[in-house]
Amino acid sequence: MPVEYAPKGLIGLLTPQANTTVEPEYAILLPAGYAHINARMMSDKPSIEARLVDYVDQLDTACDQFANAPIDAIAVGTTGASYMVGKEREARVLGEIEAKRGVHAFTAATAVVDALKELGATRIALASPYPATLTQAGVRYWESRGLTVSKVASGELDDSQFHPIYSMKAGAAGALLDGLADDADAVVMLGTGMPTLGPLLQANAHSKVPVLSCMLCLGWKAVAALAPEQTRLETWIRGDHWRERFERQQVSG
Repeated sequence: MPVEYAPKGLIGLLTPQANTTVEPEYAILLPAGYAHINARMMSDKPSIEARLVDYVDQLDTACDQFANAPIDAIAVGTTGASYMVGKEREARVLGEIEAKRGVHAFTAATAVVDALKELGATRIALASPYPATLTQAGVRYWESRGLTVSKVASGELDDSQFHPIYSMKAGAAGALLDGLADDADAVVMLGTGMPTLGPLLQANAHSKVPVLSCMLCLGWKAVAALAPEQTRLETWIRGDHWRERFERQQVSG
């Protein structure tokens, strides 16, 4: 059932509780005719790793926030949770949600995997905003997916801010990309909390390999799941439909 502002598809978007990046980037990325409604994944666990596992434990309950809204897909805006629980449990939980709710369900991590398959990329370099333990878990996850990780660049986290990842600036995120494309089929900017849209536009203007982000893939996957014949990943990477919207937002901001 189409709704007024989403005649092509309404996405139910699940966002980590303190994340300030997922919703604004998703609003920029979705093409005309698509819209999203948001729900928050909540946890009172003391560490980031424990919270990520808790998100998965409570994922179906988080989906209840959408009530009877006519959503066409569920997009889970986190990659770190996938790293912590692994691909088998991730697939099982997503499958249970799809069976119960009758809509496509995917995480940012599975969206990245599908995007890399679309590109035929098997050797990847990673730009990571995570602490070392979570970065290492991420490398293991991608390798479990049959990918080779050629290089990892990690930024310095500022623990004095409200959140060391969500408070990161686009310039710092973009700086992680230097030299990553030298020995890879694609570069992936990890995390849904790190701002990536500006760095993506700048990097893809001259990079010899595609530069992706988890949020770019999460947006692409939602549209690809609903209208696969109308979705070319290359146009998303170039920013054909979202560049102008992003630039307007930057000027107005």
